[in-house]
Amino acid sequence: MAKPDIQQVKQRFGIIGNSPGLNRAIDIALQVAPTDMSVLVTGESGVGKENFSQIIHQFSHRKHGTYIAVNCGSIPEGTIDSELFGHEKGSFTGATGERKGYFEVANGGTLFLDEVGELPLSTQARLLRVLETGEFIKVGSSKVEKTDVRVVAATNLDMITATRNGRFREDLYYRLNTVPIRIPALRDRKDDIPLLFRKFASNCAEKYSMPPIALTEPAKQTLKEYYWPGNIRQLKNITEQISIIEQTRDITPDILKLYLPANEVGLIPVGTINAKDQKNFNNEREILYQVLFDMKKDMNELKKIVHDIVSGNIKSPDIISSPATNSHENPLTPMVVNSDRTAALPVKDDGHAIIPASTITDADVIDAPEYEEEMLSLQDVERDMIIKALERHNGKRKNAAQDLKISERTLYRKIKEYNLENL
Repeated sequence: MAKPDIQQVKQRFGIIGNSPGLNRAIDIALQVAPTDMSVLVTGESGVGKENFSQIIHQFSHRKHGTYIAVNCGSIPEGTIDSELFGHEKGSFTGATGERKGYFEVANGGTLFLDEVGELPLSTQARLLRVLETGEFIKVGSSKVEKTDVRVVAATNLDMITATRNGRFREDLYYRLNTVPIRIPALRDRKDDIPLLFRKFASNCAEKYSMPPIALTEPAKQTLKEYYWPGNIRQLKNITEQISIIEQTRDITPDILKLYLPANEVGLIPVGTINAKDQKNFNNEREILYQVLFDMKKDMNELKKIVHDIVSGNIKSPDIISSPATNSHENPLTPMVVNSDRTAALPVKDDGHAIIPASTITDADVIDAPEYEEEMLSLQDVERDMIIKALERHNGKRKNAAQDLKISERTLYRKIKEYNLENL
């Protein structure tokens, strides 16, 4: 069977754009589709990851089987196992009858697990067994059942970091990531942005029987320079807003700026960030962590220098400048305790006494007290970030979750964990 043409695939699934990263992702999806290998689709929220699971299903031998898309982040932790694997009657409160899970219903087809990084660890263990052996056990049952399901997973999380932090099983990550497909962010597809805007504007005009809006050349450049944290989903929403609200059909940069938020987390113009450092500005948390770690590193280096000076590993200079008064208030400076000798020494204009190093004896010097290394609590930082996000959005948890780049279910869990229900 010949591999389909990429342009034909774009037309069939409504994919707009010609960036190399996008074409590469579609090409990989077409090549892996005839196989039964697991696929992990990664990319930021709003880049259109579900389109690629549909491409894989439609060009596989399972295309006549069942296709089910499951948003793992929207299912409560207590019922996710029942949703995926089914349950027996009476297995838990409210289980009034037997229920088939998605793995049983999709037997012979494809199961798309969106936001797979939000799965609880216990569910991850069950999922790993299904992927490796094709076997699962319903909740409340002891009978092993078989299924033949192709799994395509997607996530907007950094899965390497998630595995290191213990949020995601490493063995499951490598089992899902048999074939990785990375979807580029909209800011990395600058030339595709005007094409997408025109498509969304045309669709909106057709739907509501109105003339389509069009961008001026300067407006196109304004769109390209915007950061687009919400990616294609955000561009579509803004295009529809402008189409409905604005009376004029020629859209200028001044009109666009009325609809492009400039005071939200992550909305930094691309032009102000080097490509090498751009990933460091994705959210406030990464910036804060970087500052804290740099401060910690500087403190450790300073402690080492002071320790080497006090212990004699570094030769003292001929002249040591030391405060003439209140020198004991600086814990990082060796303290001269012979006050009579200090008082007889000449004093510089800045109020420091000039003390010849040869006049200082071991009896005169008291070791500076060592600092106990303060552990940086990531939990405290995370709690503060959640409080700030909720305050920014007046307690609206959906907006706060989008601000923090996490799912609503994760935010609700964190709010309960940190006792923030009253915010």
